Amino acid sequence: MRAFTYERPVDLAAALVAIGQPGAKFLAGGTNLLDLMKIEAETPRHLVDVSRLPFDQIADENGGLRIGAMVTNTSLAGDVRVREHYPMLARAVLNGASGQLRNQATTGGNLLQRTRCYYFYDPSTPCNKRAPGTGCSALQGFNRIHAILGASDACIAVHPSDMAVAMAALDAEVEVQSAKGKRRIKIADFHRLPEGTPQKDTNLNAGELITAVILPPPPAGGQVYRKVRDRASFDFALVSVAALVDLDGEKIRSARIALGGVAHKPWRALEAEGQLAGVPLSDDALAAAGEAAVKGAQGHGHNDFKIPLAARTVARALTDAAQQRKA
Repeated sequence: MRAFTYERPVDLAAALVAIGQPGAKFLAGGTNLLDLMKIEAETPRHLVDVSRLPFDQIADENGGLRIGAMVTNTSLAGDVRVREHYPMLARAVLNGASGQLRNQATTGGNLLQRTRCYYFYDPSTPCNKRAPGTGCSALQGFNRIHAILGASDACIAVHPSDMAVAMAALDAEVEVQSAKGKRRIKIADFHRLPEGTPQKDTNLNAGELITAVILPPPPAGGQVYRKVRDRASFDFALVSVAALVDLDGEKIRSARIALGGVAHKPWRALEAEGQLAGVPLSDDALAAAGEAAVKGAQGHGHNDFKIPLAARTVARALTDAAQQRKA
C-alpha cells in the first residue's frame, strides 16, 4: 500500500473542496477501496472520509424513498418500508454479503464497488481495467465468473453488486453532487459497459459524490430476487435476476427483468420485458423471455454454461414473481 494523507470533512461543502486535491478519493465504508489499495489497484494520494456526513437516513419522498448514500446495507435491508414495498431490494442486499460486511458497507459504496475479476486483483497479470493498454488476461484465462453480455475485447469483467441489480429493475436514480451543483443519473445510465475504456466503471464526473439513491413509488406486481452462486455463503453471483411481474387476470400487464453477474453493469433485459407485455401467462412465454434475455450472449470457454443458466434463472424468477402476484 502506498502512503496517503487523510482528512474527515465536517460538512458536504468541505468534502467537495477536499476532493479537488490531486489524487483525492472519497472514503465511506471502505470495504472495497481498502482492499484495492493494498494491492495498489487503487492508489489515492489523499482520502476524504465522508462516512460522518449526514446522509445516513431513509426518508419518504414523492411516494417512494430517498436512501442516503451512507445508509448501511444492514439498515437498508432491515427497513420496514423497503421490506414491504421493495422486497427484491431487501433480498438482494441480504444476498450480497455477510452480516459483518453489511454493517459497514454503504449504499453509495455498494454502487461504486469494482469487479472481483481474478486478474484485476492480481498485480502480476495484465489487466486493462487496472492498467489500461496492458491487455485482458481473462479472455484467454480462467473466465468462469466473467461476462456473457455487453463485453468487449478490452474487458470481460462483471459488476459484482447485488443491490444495483435490484435498483436497476426498480428504475432508481442516483443523486450526486459536486462543487458545480447537483444532478440525478438514472441507474441504467450510471454504470458503463467496458467498450474501449474498461477502467471507467461509472459515468460520474470528477469531484462528484453520491448523496442519495431515489426509489420511485413501488411498482405493481410480484417481486423476486434470485441468485445462483457456487457457494450459498455470500459468494458472488454466477447469475442473478431481479424480476417483477404484474398481472391482469391471466395476462401479463408488464414485467421487469434485470440480471447480475453477466455484464460490466447491471443488465436490463428490455427486449424480454417487451415480449411479455400483454401476453397470457404461461410457462412457454416465461421460458421464451428467458431466452430473449440472453439474446446475443457470448461465452468465452469456461463461462459458456452461464448462457443457458441465465435463461433458466430468468424464467424461474419470472415464474416466482407471477406466483407472488396471484397469491
